[in-house]
Formats: sequence, structure tokens, C-alpha cells
Amino acid sequence: MTELAIDVHGLNKSFGAKHVVRDFSLQVKRGEIYGFLGPNGSGKTTSIRMICGLLKPDSGSGVVLGHDVVRDTAAIKREVGYMTQRFSLWEDLTIRENLEFVARMYGMPERKAAVDKALQELHLFERRNQLAGELSGGWKQRLALAACMLHRPQLLLLDEPTAGVDPQARRDFWEEIHGLAARGISVLVSTHYMDEAERCHRLAYILYGQLLATGTPDELLHLFRLATWEVSGASERLAALAPRLHGRDGVSHVTAFGNTLHVTGEDEGELERAIAPFRDEQGLRWREASATLEDVFIHLMQSTREPAP
Repeated sequence: MTELAIDVHGLNKSFGAKHVVRDFSLQVKRGEIYGFLGPNGSGKTTSIRMICGLLKPDSGSGVVLGHDVVRDTAAIKREVGYMTQRFSLWEDLTIRENLEFVARMYGMPERKAAVDKALQELHLFERRNQLAGELSGGWKQRLALAACMLHRPQLLLLDEPTAGVDPQARRDFWEEIHGLAARGISVLVSTHYMDEAERCHRLAYILYGQLLATGTPDELLHLFRLATWEVSGASERLAALAPRLHGRDGVSHVTAFGNTLHVTGEDEGELERAIAPFRDEQGLRWREASATLEDVFIHLMQSTREPAP
């Protein structure tokens, strides 16, 4: 069995005149949690759908779970679990009825035993007779994960699975994902949350359909030598300060983080000279800080131009 669950090269996909994914290449190891990041419209979902056999690439090659990504899409779909952004099960059916219906669609033998096992593993058994439409976002998410794990896939593709659920539900979900990875299941998950990105073994950042950077969270954190200062104060002072800093020589970007601003630049000396006129202003507190993953991704986004059509 190959070490790689996903090994694709040069995938391209266009819709009409719009080139959505450009020369996309990705390698994901078995048992690895791979985070997939990028703004809305960057090509993440299209890339995931090509990997799981739902979309045929216009060009490119590769294998997913040993199956050709162009010719063997039916085989890939049988061995992959795909969890979409939106809850896509039947709200007028109970939890058990939903899982039984999914099991019938896969033509699974011993469906009752498989459904019972899924209910137990995802802690859904006590709610098995509850209508899916009555569930909170976190429980709907857990049901969706149970449904895409029902046929025992070796690869999970999760498209922003925690959007709209509370922090505790997100934390519980990630504990489940790490448990699955420990059993050798590979996971490719797209997310907008930086705390989730830091839970992944490796990350990829996509923009304008192009893969810009890959690596461990620590490797990406040191992708650029970014200098960062954090300034705190009253919200109205920070709101007035941000536009005065934007565009100054030495300042790459200014980003709000709660009750602080992160002021980031590529050259430490230039950045210090840029912020010097503001350091002694009353009501502002400045301190040197370390760049975060979000600083790195914002820097990547702002320094990359959209390719010509």
C-alpha cells in the first residue's frame, strides 16, 4: 500500500472562461490531517471535488487511494467520505433513519450493525430517534460525520465542516478527527479558522486557484521574516490609527485582532521607523510581537496578484 493517500499533479479546471484551479499539485500521507486554507472563491471546493471524483479535471494526473484521478472516479467515490459545507441529510428523518438510508445507498451488507456502530462511535445513540431538523449545529455536524464514515472510507474530505457551530462543538469535532487519523485515516479539511489550522499536521494555502505554500504550521509560520508590532488601546483610537498606518513605507499590512492591531512589515528597521511617529501617542500601548499564521496568510494574499485570464 502506497504511503500517499493523495498524489495529484498539475490539475486544472475551468468553468467557461474562468480558470478556477491552476496546475494544482498535492500530496497527503495516509493518517495525515492536511489543512486546506484560502479565501472564499480561491478554488478550494473545486479542488476537493476533483480529488474525490465528483469533478473531472480538464488536465493533470494523479492517484487517490491508488485509483487514477481521471479514469477511476467511481472507485474513488466508493472509498472516500465527503462532508459538504452545508448539512445535506434529510431533516424530516431521524438520526437512525438518515444513517440507514445512507447505508442502503452504499449497498452495505449488515446495515443495522453498521448503523448501530456509527451511532455508538459518534455518541449519537441516545439521540437516535430525534429528527435531524431538530438538532443543533454541533449535533448535525456529528451526524454528517457519522454518515460519511459509515462505509469505512480511508480518506475524508471535509469542506469547512465546522462553519456555524459553537467553539465546544468545534473542539469535540477535532478530537474525533484526530482519533480517526490515529487509526490511519487521511483527512483533507478546508477551514477559515487559524486555531483549527494549527491542529493539522500540514497545511496548504490556495489563492486564485493556485497552491501558494505548503508545509507544517511551524514551517509556514517562518515562511517570511515578518516583523510585527501589536498596539492596543480604546477601540476608537485603534480605528483612527489603522488608516494612518496603511500605506506607510515599511508597513505591509495592518490587521485588527480583537482589541489590538497587528502592524506587520518585511524589514524590522523600516517597520520601526514607520511606527515611530505614533509610539508616544496617548492611549496607545505598543509591544513587539511574533507573527501569527494569520499574519503570514494575509501577507501571502496581499503580495499575490490574480493571474491574467
